[in-house]
Amino acid sequence: MNDIERYVERILAESTPDKPLWNIEKIRQGKINGWNYIDGCMMTALLNLHTITGEQRYYDFVENFLSYYVSEDGSLLGYKESEYNLDNICEGRVLFDVYHASGKEKYRRAMEVLRTQLRNQPRTSEGSFWHKAIYPNQVWLDGLYMAQVFYARYTTEYENGEASGDILRQFRTVRRRMYDPQTGLYRHGYDASGKAFWAGEDGCSRNPWLRSLGWFSAALVDVTAEISEENTEFREEMTGIARELAKNLLPYIDKESGMLWQVPTRIGGEGNYPETSGSAMVAYFYLKGARLGILDSTYSETGAAIFHSICSRYLTQTDGKLNLGGICLVAGLGPENNRRRDGSYEYYISEPVVENDAKGLAPFLMCYTELLRSEKEEKNHESI
Repeated sequence: MNDIERYVERILAESTPDKPLWNIEKIRQGKINGWNYIDGCMMTALLNLHTITGEQRYYDFVENFLSYYVSEDGSLLGYKESEYNLDNICEGRVLFDVYHASGKEKYRRAMEVLRTQLRNQPRTSEGSFWHKAIYPNQVWLDGLYMAQVFYARYTTEYENGEASGDILRQFRTVRRRMYDPQTGLYRHGYDASGKAFWAGEDGCSRNPWLRSLGWFSAALVDVTAEISEENTEFREEMTGIARELAKNLLPYIDKESGMLWQVPTRIGGEGNYPETSGSAMVAYFYLKGARLGILDSTYSETGAAIFHSICSRYLTQTDGKLNLGGICLVAGLGPENNRRRDGSYEYYISEPVVENDAKGLAPFLMCYTELLRSEKEEKNHESI
């Protein structure tokens, strides 16, 4: 077992379903843990580790964790459909594999709970999901990762892909409305009504935020991977968006740190910093995109370089324990009663920076598993 896997073992050993070590937001708020996207990110990473390493303990941890939150009728602890929160769909993506492995119907019922939310989810006039009920008419890049991976897998497995057109239209709308031709990147949020205090004349927030770009880039490869290869229109269009973004992100990789920065267009700006979670997601995008042929194969080297830069800068040891730092705890836009979250440069650099939060740890481990997969495939190829 190497240092990274020992690090994971320590995190798991110090976590219980009600008090996971990686959910720093809940720990700081002193709130009881409920069904949430942060845990969903970590469960996704652990299932990837199980798949690549074959270690049963990772799967067992995931099923034990999920079982705590999923009741026999499929209801989810702490979940409310009425919030219409796309974040709450994220953890649903792990239900498929656990259902197939365990055969327990409660996980299938839980999928239906989340699919029902998407059927009822409020939408903008162009058909995009609202990010949450408290953010009317708003589309955030984050939401494409939170909801669309589950949506894509569900429609592929249980609906013969009938919702693939709806999914593609929502990505098209993001490309049309949120892409900034001046930077080649995407703004964090878009308000179709133009009423949000942070929205400019085009309805968009002012700046790109790295982690939101990371969510979106990861969504491009993860969603495409779930859609049938026979759906050539879907795959070709998503591949086009992915390749454009992959190329446009390259100038924002800081040559000195080897990472991308919290506000990626302001490398070296006062208060700005190389940020772990978004950099890891971009690295994952490059690694998985190259493996699947969505991106050119040379991007795998770029993704690996970013991962190793994160290790060099932010994977540190204290009292014999590894910790992953440089993780922005949280950032968002509004709501109206929180005008500090205005999408400005000053706002993004003001949020806390923490260690071991799953918003950074999970994509870091997803990069790690992509690298393990590459090593495994190379060894298999050499042995032929």
